Amino acid sequence: MAKQGQTTTNLEGLTTAAREATNATLAGKPLPPVHLWNPPFCGDIDMRIASDGTWFYMGTPIGRPALVRLFSTILKREDGKHFLVTPVEKVGICVDDAPFLAVEMRKEDGERGTLLRFRTNVDDWVPCDSAHRLQFKAAADGGLTPYLHVRADLWAKVTRPLYYDLVDMGEERVVDGQAMFGITSSGEFFAMADAEQVRAAL
Repeated sequence: MAKQGQTTTNLEGLTTAAREATNATLAGKPLPPVHLWNPPFCGDIDMRIASDGTWFYMGTPIGRPALVRLFSTILKREDGKHFLVTPVEKVGICVDDAPFLAVEMRKEDGERGTLLRFRTNVDDWVPCDSAHRLQFKAAADGGLTPYLHVRADLWAKVTRPLYYDLVDMGEERVVDGQAMFGITSSGEFFAMADAEQVRAAL
């Protein structure tokens, strides 16, 4: 029985609806136009994306990467909440931190200089540029946690090893009269922290 406020939609039904709505079950295929879909809200489903990127359904990890990939293509964020959306229904899910993880990084030569590309845990490659910005937030341990904008207000948390790589390639620039330490990609500078604070921490 569903809890109060939860829909009775099951995993099989949602999977079928998602497959009918889109062909984007594999990396490289076009993503469905979820931004154009505005179906009725059907309640919350007992699905959660943990802070380590693991997807759970009714407390059990979803062990099929292709299924996680499928659900990730119909993920939408509205007013700070996350939903899985098809043309006929919208169900709410719980996201502990960010819905994606950035797990791999490549450094390339682009038209505007160095370009960083990140691969997410669902095999999307995302360029770090003006449309896909890096953002650094204070972490519970007093450090910083980087996040990369993937699409439509959906973010990927950058894993700790990649964060250290970013720190290694960081540089100082003056932003609004203040020396800042940050990362440059595709001609954009993404400020990480005050340069003096970074120097003091090293």
